[in-house]
Amino acid sequence: MTMLPKSFSIKNWSQDDRPREKLRDKGPRVLSDAELLAILIGSGSVQESAVELSKRILASVQHDLQNLGKLSTAQLMTFKGIGEAKAIKIRAAIELSRRRRESTPKQLDKIITSRSAFEIMQPLLGHLTHEEFWVLYLNNSNKILAKTQLSKGGMTSTIVDVRIILKQALEYSATAILLAHNHPSGMLKPSVSDKQLTQKLKLATESLDIKVLDHIIVTEKTYFSFADESLL
Repeated sequence: MTMLPKSFSIKNWSQDDRPREKLRDKGPRVLSDAELLAILIGSGSVQESAVELSKRILASVQHDLQNLGKLSTAQLMTFKGIGEAKAIKIRAAIELSRRRRESTPKQLDKIITSRSAFEIMQPLLGHLTHEEFWVLYLNNSNKILAKTQLSKGGMTSTIVDVRIILKQALEYSATAILLAHNHPSGMLKPSVSDKQLTQKLKLATESLDIKVLDHIIVTEKTYFSFADESLL
């Protein structure tokens, strides 16, 4: 009786189905998402190759890499052939990709429009499953002096301390601030508390000659701007 291998490692694949060799010889851009993911996984199970396993994982998230990035280690481990080590490797690769995206847009260190603010904050907030509130501190040319996470909450709310914002604005000698938080639900409509907080901060900063430039609500693919909608 012929024994089957415990897993289909890359070295056992046919020459045409070896994504590592394809990447080496032709570059990463010619590989499919499944092939790139298979390189991270390394091996599948007795029933399927790493490429087939990768296709199944991607199909479960509608082939959306943003959704793949939302899967926890435990969720990845529900796929047969994915143990803790492989799940952690996938999550580490996704986090490196996110950090690369966050560090590249150096030309966006100046807020010109609400879109530029969104492009700076989306890599930080767009993928999260909980709410976070951030503040960008700006100089009189609208260049970013600092961006800080002020609070981290649950799926529907987060607590913001106005005093901390004012204290940090003075420490950075900021002449303007931009507020940003995310809605994990994907809903762009600001809540009543969002509007109340914005007005509260606007009144508090006016006495210090600091302007609230905008308040943006970030979702995975788009945003809402208080300034654009004349809510400031």
